[in-house]
Amino acid sequence: MARDTSDTTPLTTRDELIAWFAEGEKPPARFAIGTEHEKVPFYRDGNRPVPYAGDSGIRALLEGLARETGWEAIEDAGHLIGLAGQEGGAISLEPGGQFELSGAPLADVHATESELRTHLEAAKRVADPLGIGFLDLGMSPKWTREETPVMPKSRYKIMAGYMPKVGTLGLDMMLRTATVQVNLDFASEADMVAKMRVALALQPVATALFANSPFTDGRPNGFLSRRSEIWRDTDPDRTGMLPRAFAPGFGYEAYVDWLLDMPMYFVKRGETYHDVSGASFRDLMAGRLADLPGERATVSDWANHASTAFPEVRLKRFLEMRGADVGGPAMIAAQAAFWVGLLYDDAALAAAWDIAKGWSDCDRECLRATVPRLGLAARIGGRPLGAVAAEALAVARSGLAARGRRDAQGQDETRHLQPLEAIVAAGRSRAEGYLADYEGRWQRSVEPAFTECVF
Repeated sequence: MARDTSDTTPLTTRDELIAWFAEGEKPPARFAIGTEHEKVPFYRDGNRPVPYAGDSGIRALLEGLARETGWEAIEDAGHLIGLAGQEGGAISLEPGGQFELSGAPLADVHATESELRTHLEAAKRVADPLGIGFLDLGMSPKWTREETPVMPKSRYKIMAGYMPKVGTLGLDMMLRTATVQVNLDFASEADMVAKMRVALALQPVATALFANSPFTDGRPNGFLSRRSEIWRDTDPDRTGMLPRAFAPGFGYEAYVDWLLDMPMYFVKRGETYHDVSGASFRDLMAGRLADLPGERATVSDWANHASTAFPEVRLKRFLEMRGADVGGPAMIAAQAAFWVGLLYDDAALAAAWDIAKGWSDCDRECLRATVPRLGLAARIGGRPLGAVAAEALAVARSGLAARGRRDAQGQDETRHLQPLEAIVAAGRSRAEGYLADYEGRWQRSVEPAFTECVF
């Protein structure tokens, strides 16, 4: 997230919190695709992590990209921590220096692919003279948590202090993982609910297809998606499969109630982040926060609070798919294509729900627990997940074909699914391929990842 929302309109009722989500509704003709991806920077000399400061640090990289792109600087307490583009895109920093492109809302997956290509070309023009490369793995494969630099962002300092109180792996999540997320629109509350349920149920399918974080501390970690497993012990109050989304009557109101039950991290006033970690948003609305007596909730506070929820699918004024490890450019485009195909065509959405509608809360939770280790070999409903993934991909392909969005060569968006179809056909994720390389030609070293697993 590049920049916190700035809107000091007061919020005094629960209905106003609900309305904030409803204001995200769009007619289908205006549906867009927003793609966010993180990449781990490293120095090619010695495969070392990149600190914030210094002539060839993260700040220098951001300054170079500002000159290259003309994008506006975003600062936090005098530190350059991101860039904002004119068309809605942004560059931001994750806590351990992971470099994130938050893409602009775009019309189709072809445009997503083009935006990504333009960004990577600009990033490389600036990074190459600094000796910086970017890993396309879902977790840094070599450095310990203690060796990983920490970025100077105020909200991250508050989160880092709170995380160890509620889980054992939150700092690993913050400092060492990298993901790709796809943000999609909804037309109504009913449309949001239908998409939320399909996306949550099938999010472990995406985790398996995009599994790409098998190394930690210089060796195999026992998982195909260690990033996904880390989220299972980060903070139970704000993560997980959101079982209430499958209960009768779920909608904006139920999601608001979940957020109101979720402890806060911070309240921002001016440029200052006030640490209120563990406090209640209800108390902020009532003006009775112990640390900020008399302060009352604003639209900014609500938007920022909503951004600190981390379920596998997050509702803001759009739906955010959060289950995948980052991969290379083709995999990032494939992630967008997978979800657009499933969720942006009514017939495909119905067919996708048919795949998952018979699963219970227990089925979904069990799958979420086993997928990080087993990937496509996990099972649900008596079936291997690989078979479910093949079915979901066929539905996504039909949804993309029905959209009929063609590129300059006349190809529709189905072409972006090819990397995933190859994974299902082989029955092997990228993580499994790299584990085989580690045991074979990499000679039990992760150092080759710094030349082979890069953007």
